Amino acid sequence: MSTPNGASLRGGAAIVGVGTAGLGEAPGFNAMDIQALAVREALDDAGLKLSDVDGIFCANMSHTFPVISTIEYLGLRPRWIDGTNTGGSSFVAHAMAATLALQAGLCDVALICYGATMRSGAGRMVPATEQPTYEVPHKPRYPMTAYAMSAARHMSQFGTTREQLAEVAVSARLWAQKNPEAFERGPLSIEDVLGARMVMDPLTVRDCCLLTDGAGAVVMTRADRARDLRKTPAYFLGGGTASYNRAVSEMPDLTSTAAKDSGARAYAMAGMKPSDMDILQLYDAFTINVILFLEDLGFCPKGEGGAFVSGGRIAPGGALPVNTNGGGLSFCHPGMYGVFTLIEATRQLRGEAGDRQVDNVETVLCHGNGITLSHQATAILGAETTL
Repeated sequence: MSTPNGASLRGGAAIVGVGTAGLGEAPGFNAMDIQALAVREALDDAGLKLSDVDGIFCANMSHTFPVISTIEYLGLRPRWIDGTNTGGSSFVAHAMAATLALQAGLCDVALICYGATMRSGAGRMVPATEQPTYEVPHKPRYPMTAYAMSAARHMSQFGTTREQLAEVAVSARLWAQKNPEAFERGPLSIEDVLGARMVMDPLTVRDCCLLTDGAGAVVMTRADRARDLRKTPAYFLGGGTASYNRAVSEMPDLTSTAAKDSGARAYAMAGMKPSDMDILQLYDAFTINVILFLEDLGFCPKGEGGAFVSGGRIAPGGALPVNTNGGGLSFCHPGMYGVFTLIEATRQLRGEAGDRQVDNVETVLCHGNGITLSHQATAILGAETTL
């Protein structure tokens, strides 16, 4: 018998290992190299071997068939693979897909992984090969054009200010200063953000994510096995995905994303609400993203995101910690960022985040954004106390 809202998945699987590699700059390595290093770290973290992995979930922008290429590189013959690519949101969505596969017995150890050398390899943001047919004639600069349009509309419709956008970047930098692995840790003020080079009005370069190398890996198992492994598990409590459009020009509303649906589905599965979340890990490709997702995920009413982030509310010491590793704005952003939301959430739930550790963390909401506000994925992770 089916269970409403997918509630049978709640607590059925957990993240048991996380790893990163090649963060910032990784000269001399390619994407598969640093991805493999992250996989090794994640498996060591879990106390498992590469031969234990029988399910692989991955996506990237450098390989036409990333999951097949990953299998070959690692020398594995898994029972289950999933190469669904929805952009940077892929890996948050993979957490729910991996839980499904584990619960169905299609695999016993699921590996979610990503690697890219955007900085030392391409040296620039590489756009998707497929571009929206009806936008290309206007010569947009992807992905900046899409997010600048959304930010400009939000400012016009709701009175959001550039200073409020800058609050997001400054908060991320304050968290990054507590993270020795963060790529950018220097001082950053609201004035610095406003005075930085304009990339696309109203967004300056400090409103935009970093361009770095980096790889991340996550290992998941069923809950019964997770309790017997090396580290404290981070349990999957709920997840949801949603998509309305590929092209930003086809969004029903430039200030409202599908996160309102992906979030609602994740809350329903977890049996929780926004006020139950201790920490948020939100995909911050641009400062406007955080404001949009805070609204669409139910943390403040639509149009009030700018005021919500003001006064350091999402910064260290604020009422709602957001992107405690420094996010894509200051920690790292190797083209796709979603896997790092899961990694930081796990470390916070374990109490392993060092100077940036938040007290008494029992729940973390992870949210991934794909392409140009085209796909949204939400996952809620929790400590054993939430089961």
